Amino acid sequence: MDLFRAIALALTLLHLPFTPAFSNEVPKIAEKVALQAAMQRHIDDLVVDGAYLYLDRKTGKVRKLQPRSAHPIILAIGKYFVLCSEFQDETGKAANVDFYIARRNQTYIVFQSVVDDRNQLNHFRKSGGE
Repeated sequence: MDLFRAIALALTLLHLPFTPAFSNEVPKIAEKVALQAAMQRHIDDLVVDGAYLYLDRKTGKVRKLQPRSAHPIILAIGKYFVLCSEFQDETGKAANVDFYIARRNQTYIVFQSVVDDRNQLNHFRKSGGE
């Protein structure tokens, strides 16, 4: 992530809401920035030929997704976090991607990303992250 994007992201996050779900922990601005940065690093690391690739389990086809916008909500579920971002595929169809993030030492890592499946998020919320 280049310096300009990092600064823009940090300034944007100063005004973002945080939605705790089943957690009494409310992260500080620095933690919000770190969570968003982890999501962005994950996306940047997996881009191939300008697209975030996703294997559609229903069709068996690879979808090429382009980032559109991050949602301003950070869910804390147990000791994990979920951040959402909107993408679109090569046909212009919208695709919501949920990024599941865990704390690793003093940083964060995306351990799962799920495309267009809010049922999984709902099950995760109901389980309390266990």
